[in-house]
Amino acid sequence: MSVAIRAFQGKFGRIALLDMDRPLVTHAHTQCHALIKVGGADTHFSVRDKSVPLTDDTMVLINSWEPHAYTHNVEAPRTIILGLYIEPQWLVKTEKALISSGNPGFFPHSCVRISDRVRKLSNTLAMEMLYGDDLSDQYLEEQLFNLMIAVIESFSEWRNFNLLQPGNLPAIPDFRIRRAISYMRANLGSELDINTLAEQACLSRAHFFKLFQQSTNVTPIVYANVLRMEAAIQGIAQTQQSLALLSGSLGFNAQSHFTRFFHQHVGATPSQYRKVVNVLEQP
Repeated sequence: MSVAIRAFQGKFGRIALLDMDRPLVTHAHTQCHALIKVGGADTHFSVRDKSVPLTDDTMVLINSWEPHAYTHNVEAPRTIILGLYIEPQWLVKTEKALISSGNPGFFPHSCVRISDRVRKLSNTLAMEMLYGDDLSDQYLEEQLFNLMIAVIESFSEWRNFNLLQPGNLPAIPDFRIRRAISYMRANLGSELDINTLAEQACLSRAHFFKLFQQSTNVTPIVYANVLRMEAAIQGIAQTQQSLALLSGSLGFNAQSHFTRFFHQHVGATPSQYRKVVNVLEQP
């Protein structure tokens, strides 16, 4: 069964060292996302409806809100993956233009040839996560920051990014979709009902569904799952709330359903993730 070896959460977002031997369902993240193989067998992800390899020589880059899935063959050997989920606001402290890391197209290519510097920095970070018993917050952030800047400098087009270009605006422009999303956020514990969301947006069901995908790049179901997943990760890492209460607050009628949902999205069960995650000082 796939497990999280170690994870850290903080103002930078989240980083996790994952031991994967099972696929993950199609999902997305609010942050830009980098995946680097640090051990085990070569494997694949599905991004933009294409299968992209994750190997010793390649890494996978995923934009904010970009649907993707892990396609590990259950008969294949295990793969150790370093996953970086980076908040744009954390990068802004160095360069304001890096706010564009939260926009579509920040990484123009989902699979790139890993550079020697990125390989060296990622191996160092993975080894520190695996064997470093007492990592200071400052040291870990410095290691992560150096790695992400090396990735961004090599593989993004942030210097040429025009935030005012259509499709790159950081906010969802259509107020009707924003209203539906606000309703989704306020009702995470309720069953997702497309008809209700369409009513909130004052649109027909078909028009709402089409406009939602055009505005967010994902379906309403995937968007709702992202919101629930983010709330679950924060609740598990930053509170002592029981998993039964947490799963109920997120709309799961059985804790076993929540456990399966979490494992299919993160690659670890909620209880196992809680054991290995460290929360760094928040801003």
